[in-house]
Amino acid sequence: MHNNNQLPLAGVRVIDFGQQIAGPAVAMTLGDLGATVVHIDPPGGPQWDHPANAVLNRNKSCLQLDLKTDSGLEQALALIAQADIVIESFRPGVMQRLGVDFAQLREARPELITLSVPGFASNDTLRREWKASETVVAATAGAFTDMGFNRVLLGLNPSFSPLPLGSAYATTLAAASVVLALQARERSGRGDAIEVPVISALMEGLSYNSYVIEGLPERYKTMRELEIEHRKANNIPMDLSYDDLQEYLDPFYRTYLCADGRMFYCVCPSHRNHAKRALTVLGIYDELVAEGLPEVQDLHAPISQWDGETSIGVYPLPKKWAYIISVKMKQAFLTKTSEEWGQIFGEGQIPGAPHRTTQEWVNHEHTNAAGLIVEVMDPEYGLMKQPGPFAWLEESAARMVKPRPRRNVSFEQALTELREVASAETLTRPVGSAIAPASNAGWLDGFRVLDLTNVIAGPHSTAFLARFGAKVIKLDPVKPLYDPLIGTLFTFQTGMGKQSALVDIMNDEGREVFNRLVRSVDMVVINAPERQLKALGLDNDSLQAVNPGVLFCRLDCLGGPLPGPKSNYIGYDDIIQAHSGIMSRFGGPQTPEEHAHLGTLDVNCGFAAGLGMAVSIYHKLRTGQPTRSRTSLSAITNLAQLSFAFDYKGRAPFNEPSGRDVLGHNALSHFYRAADGWIYLDANASELAQLEQIEGLSGISRADDIGEFLRTALQAAPAAYWADMLQAADIAAAVPQSIESLREQYSRDGDGSVGIDKGSFAFSIHRDHPSGHCLTQIDHLAIRPSEASIKAASLPERWGHSTREVLAAAGYSAGEIESMLERNIASLGWASEYLPS
Repeated sequence: MHNNNQLPLAGVRVIDFGQQIAGPAVAMTLGDLGATVVHIDPPGGPQWDHPANAVLNRNKSCLQLDLKTDSGLEQALALIAQADIVIESFRPGVMQRLGVDFAQLREARPELITLSVPGFASNDTLRREWKASETVVAATAGAFTDMGFNRVLLGLNPSFSPLPLGSAYATTLAAASVVLALQARERSGRGDAIEVPVISALMEGLSYNSYVIEGLPERYKTMRELEIEHRKANNIPMDLSYDDLQEYLDPFYRTYLCADGRMFYCVCPSHRNHAKRALTVLGIYDELVAEGLPEVQDLHAPISQWDGETSIGVYPLPKKWAYIISVKMKQAFLTKTSEEWGQIFGEGQIPGAPHRTTQEWVNHEHTNAAGLIVEVMDPEYGLMKQPGPFAWLEESAARMVKPRPRRNVSFEQALTELREVASAETLTRPVGSAIAPASNAGWLDGFRVLDLTNVIAGPHSTAFLARFGAKVIKLDPVKPLYDPLIGTLFTFQTGMGKQSALVDIMNDEGREVFNRLVRSVDMVVINAPERQLKALGLDNDSLQAVNPGVLFCRLDCLGGPLPGPKSNYIGYDDIIQAHSGIMSRFGGPQTPEEHAHLGTLDVNCGFAAGLGMAVSIYHKLRTGQPTRSRTSLSAITNLAQLSFAFDYKGRAPFNEPSGRDVLGHNALSHFYRAADGWIYLDANASELAQLEQIEGLSGISRADDIGEFLRTALQAAPAAYWADMLQAADIAAAVPQSIESLREQYSRDGDGSVGIDKGSFAFSIHRDHPSGHCLTQIDHLAIRPSEASIKAASLPERWGHSTREVLAAAGYSAGEIESMLERNIASLGWASEYLPS
């Protein structure tokens, strides 16, 4: 049996055939959580020659096997025979051809869990055979086309980002799916065969960039969107300069120059208190009120009913007030250094952070103290700073910040290690003839969650659970804290699969409602800093007193496994992007720029919380012990920057591609213009001989300047020709798609199914969306079990839609419910309209 000082996945045995990032990162995540992992490379070592392999293979025993030989295959199968989980990340069919057939293995051992993480879906007949490098997947998913409002206005299309976002999303989704399968196996004895295509994971991660709302009211359009519409309608070129672009940014959502010549990113739009606090610490609030700064009481009323033209706490502000406020803010920020403002904002509970580089982030006092960055004595690089864990349980967090360095072992050593772990395990699940038949049930059928979260990351984590059958009650205050942009518009993604109830839990009667709901669920989830928990009754002692055994999950901004100086600072996705170096890399250190994808870190933080919750559920099934699972935006930025977020003595300079004009990693991995558009070529020097054979490219291996050679050669034919020729030669290449064209090709009317059977992409059109607008959005299609079912989550409810039902289910009579509604202890809605006009 588990003893309580063990890590939660102790005893779980994993064989990792993964290459590149996603496959190995899933196995690393399981290893961080205590699983025993054997990593198998082909002869000659990892396919990706990069220092990040030291991170990806920590906590693993590594060996090389040649599966093309009888003895190599025999040894691989002997190791798999000892495993609970087998992971691979090759193209569909490759493992089977090498003699490792997952279907056969599961027939012999139905308890086995297999995970495949291909670049494109195995049922994507068009692309499944393509060489799916990180950038080819991103280009095909539309991640480099029309890349955010800034890049559109700057006229930069296509755009490039070196962040391995596809793999980052696939890592959390695939790790969560494996642990969800593990916890289901505790009850049924059965494993599952799961596929998580990297491209589908990327589409889910970028869900905020691909959904479309017909007839969106003007009040939600930013100055940038209105300028784009104006320029398109009047045929004006998109050619703003970086400096001009700044004036189209909301004053509460932009970068300011400070006294030390460094930049500070202020992010407090949409929240009444945050904006007011910011203006107050900057010393300009009273001045603005004297000049007539309006304050509207009910931001969720239609604009036609407002008592002023705008209000503090509204995003976006109209141009006039944006200009007045930003002029004063610019002057105020120049009075102190970026570090001083960082502390003032942090201590004052205002979201904002100094812009820093990734190297500064990796070496920052806070990230090191908090276990967001850990030290590992690597056999090749020596003492190495590496990302800490991406999800953890509070009870065992201190053990997770001391990962073991990767070590090379022989086949005999690996087999002995797996056998020893197996023999020490006490089985608590059905085995042999007691294993249940395949049932097509959801992994979380009947599991109940109380969701107290807000904005994106938190609500995304609970929405993620709904597809596996979890029942989620979303509890919000009677009076909204956020304006309808964040408060309502974002819930079209995060409110799916939930019942919405509005109750004021800060008074005695509302607290009793809260306690009854806590007693009715298996898990409580919130996003908040530690210091807020006691007042809310969410510290461990208070929560266990109400419902002994209930599980708890918390997401925050700067928290890590251990306490650090900034752990209680609040903030959003963008703040961590600024602080951790993403913005300095994306826009260049002197002209930092928000990474173009809304929710870049938020959505993945939600998936990581889903992983944490799954670990908590599994651990409780094994031990009976309740735990508190955790993740943070800061932990997730390290996953998004896995190729860069490390340091060691003698590390090559942190000079990976950065800035607006960068169109690739190097001359062989780059965007090039073809005769009719763009093509992304993602080759390397070892493939020059293959390139040489392609008609139109002979002479490349003798060229003095390969970039110049390709610039000229590729302009001679259309992009589709080059893509076909390069893919036929097994070289990674893709014509960049736009999300718009993907939506046009792969949308269908919402039919109550998840489009897992449709290939790599599937969108649903909801003509009868509760908001009254027609909405098109990506399906929840990244996780594809072959035995468990994935459910299409219900559409989001308007705020308070289920207040009566939730209170009745908690044991309140019709009379008591009416009384609570009359006295505003509970409410049936925030506004007369779901999406206020």
